[in-house]
Amino acid sequence: MLHVFTLLDNRDRASLASTCTTLRSLGASPHLWSSLDLRAHRFDDSAAASLADRCADLEKVRFDDLDSAAALVNLKAKKLREITGESCENLTDATLAMIIARHEALESLDLGRGFGERITSQAIKIIAICCPKLKKLRISRMVDVSAEAILSLAEHCPLLSDVGFLDCLNINEEALGKVVSLRFLSVTRTINMNWRAAEESWGKLPNLTGLDVSRTGVNHETVSRLLTTSKSLKVVCALNCPVLEHDADFNPGRFEGKLLIAKFNNTLHGIAPLFFEDNSSSEMMPEDDTRRWLEGNLSRTLLSLTESNLLGLNGFWQKDGAKLFLRLMQSSQEEVQERATRGLASFIHLSDDSDSIYRERADSVVRDGGIPILFKLTESWKESFQAEAAKAIANLSLNADAAKAVAEAGGVSVLLGLAKSRNRLVAQEAAGAIWNLSLGDAYKAISRDGGVNVLMDLLSRWSYDYGELMERAAGALANLAGDENCSIDIAKAGGANALVMLARNCEYAGAREHAARGLANLAAHDDSNNNNAAIGEVPRALETIIQLTRSRHGGVRQEAAGALWNLAYDENNRKLIAELGGVEASVALANYCMDNTSSDLQKSAAGALWNLSNSEEHSIVIGREGGIPPLVALARSEYEDVHEVAAGALWNLSFTHVNALLIVEEEGVLALGRMCTSSPSKMARFLAALTLAYIFDGRLDGSVRASPKHLANVRRSGLKYIESYIDTFMDPQTLATAASSYTSSMLAKVLKRVRIPEADILKCSGKEIERFVTMLRNPSPVLKKLAAFALLQFTVPEASHAKHHVSLMHDAGDPKHLRIGAAATNMPHEAKIFAKIVLRNLEHHQPECSKGKTASTSK
Repeated sequence: MLHVFTLLDNRDRASLASTCTTLRSLGASPHLWSSLDLRAHRFDDSAAASLADRCADLEKVRFDDLDSAAALVNLKAKKLREITGESCENLTDATLAMIIARHEALESLDLGRGFGERITSQAIKIIAICCPKLKKLRISRMVDVSAEAILSLAEHCPLLSDVGFLDCLNINEEALGKVVSLRFLSVTRTINMNWRAAEESWGKLPNLTGLDVSRTGVNHETVSRLLTTSKSLKVVCALNCPVLEHDADFNPGRFEGKLLIAKFNNTLHGIAPLFFEDNSSSEMMPEDDTRRWLEGNLSRTLLSLTESNLLGLNGFWQKDGAKLFLRLMQSSQEEVQERATRGLASFIHLSDDSDSIYRERADSVVRDGGIPILFKLTESWKESFQAEAAKAIANLSLNADAAKAVAEAGGVSVLLGLAKSRNRLVAQEAAGAIWNLSLGDAYKAISRDGGVNVLMDLLSRWSYDYGELMERAAGALANLAGDENCSIDIAKAGGANALVMLARNCEYAGAREHAARGLANLAAHDDSNNNNAAIGEVPRALETIIQLTRSRHGGVRQEAAGALWNLAYDENNRKLIAELGGVEASVALANYCMDNTSSDLQKSAAGALWNLSNSEEHSIVIGREGGIPPLVALARSEYEDVHEVAAGALWNLSFTHVNALLIVEEEGVLALGRMCTSSPSKMARFLAALTLAYIFDGRLDGSVRASPKHLANVRRSGLKYIESYIDTFMDPQTLATAASSYTSSMLAKVLKRVRIPEADILKCSGKEIERFVTMLRNPSPVLKKLAAFALLQFTVPEASHAKHHVSLMHDAGDPKHLRIGAAATNMPHEAKIFAKIVLRNLEHHQPECSKGKTASTSK
């Protein structure tokens, strides 16, 4: 049973121990409490007090963010031999002295990142006096390490063999030469070094075996003298030392039997022995303790290099990065494994990498066997390993090919298992990996293996205070919701309500953003399921989304506007949105977008107005509230998807003559005309032409606000834009051939030429179809052409809403008017050809229309 306990983390040990008296006694066994890793927990006085009765035989403790020295003292671990900590910015000489004075058996003190700035040489002297058994000392970021402090170590710590002063400002080099027990010395990233004094004093150390001078200004003279004069020195690690690396005359291959690890001309010299698994180069293989020291320093330096993201190292990373990290991840030292895994995650996706560099790094990790190594680490009972491995998998999965390899190797089930962890960091990193995998085809496996329920459980099980965890779970759900089948599963599991609650109660902007995106994607499947209408029935869902459009965070506003865009497709939702002030909020957002905002936000804001304006009542409100000026401004956007959606909204708005006049007054005709004739988007050009046709089909002529002369000039320009647009589809030869022969084959040829597949999404009401049919009798030949062209697009047999449009036309008796128009002598040739194609389309759908289908009036 003790062995069973050793396979569990602290939380599970506590759960098992709580089941009965016998197991409670076993759970308190000193055998299980020889080491304690508190990094995932808040280490304060109360935590220490709750653990104290189990720590009588505690030998090792590791922590982050120590709240007070009393916390460590209150463990009452007088047999403590190793203390390892990071991120304790408030630690001073006094608090460190309080800790050290109560742990005289201490053999190793490793105070990493976040320590040192407030620690002085006085603390080093106290350590020396209080810890006579000290063997290893590592302290970071001290301002000054005096000769007196170092000599105190030499006097009182005869067993001291491993010293590291990292990221320090000043170190007394000569004093270090007096610590004759030293075997390993690290001064990485120390700034003010006297290298002449260092080589003279350190070269005389009788036991010095390993020296790490990485990220310093060491020169080749110092390295050469140390390697040649010191009989004991076997390994020098000098990674990222600019002075040394740029010396063209330095020959690193002349130190026979000694190992120099450095970067020269993008080549990593001396590292090969770490990769040998046989005895073929036993002469160069470091001894076990030297290998352990070297692995520890390499993992620390490589992690620091990835996190610093220094320039000029890309060649080194591309050539040796993956191999180094993966080799260190298989070290027998747990701390090395963990640092290497964290370093691998950073290495895979450094912040300024181009897509090609990132792809190469991800490929190298996969090629060198990184996925099985990461999966093995996820099986560890150590939660820190699980978290770091999941983070590396997450970064790896941002690459499509690597994500595919992860999924094919069974990564989905591994990550879903980790997401169920009761450790927040593990669950958070696993959720991030699932989020990234869900961007590709792996979403199918995620859904198949129960990923929806796992992600929903994350949203309900953890507090909304954990914003990053909420963001990642919501991001994965939002990606899954983009698939129709997955969206149905999410809706059945209560996903809409869960996302609404997250958007309402979580203050973290990223979580709100992806909650809104998830709702938008759930509602994006239009008529294929009832998610859209169902979301509108979720308590306070629409109210919450409207509130999010006012967020100070651009991403939240964008996704909220996207959700409104999709939800307003449903007629009942449109009414509710309007009652809750959603029309005014959308207009306000569109006006905000007139400034320099992202194109995605502009598109979503315009899209919300497009669908809201499907109702004539809402359309009038949008015009009255000032929605037309920003839409005209967006119609001038250089981004085709933005001006395309803006044109769609303006088309809806121009149905009423009041809005049409506002568009004219805002110089929208010029913006629409330019779009109509020069936009790269076929859909944008079509929508712009439809809008101009609505404006100039005669309904503005009686307006008392418009000057007749000005209106006539603008109308002339608008019709010219429309005519230029229609002419782009019919060259003279095709027009002449089609006009002389209305055969089915010729009409099919013309249809293929003029069809706009993107227009399939447009769904018109009966009033809109009637308006285009009426336009066929307009005195303007240009408008006749455009009307017939539009009806052609709406009735193409393959179009999504063709049956709906054909049904409306049959019910209204429009085929009769089309036949009359096609035969009229005053009908332009183009209009006649288009009308003939429309009649052909109507005949194609005639058997279906005779079944008496009910028509929808929404668009």
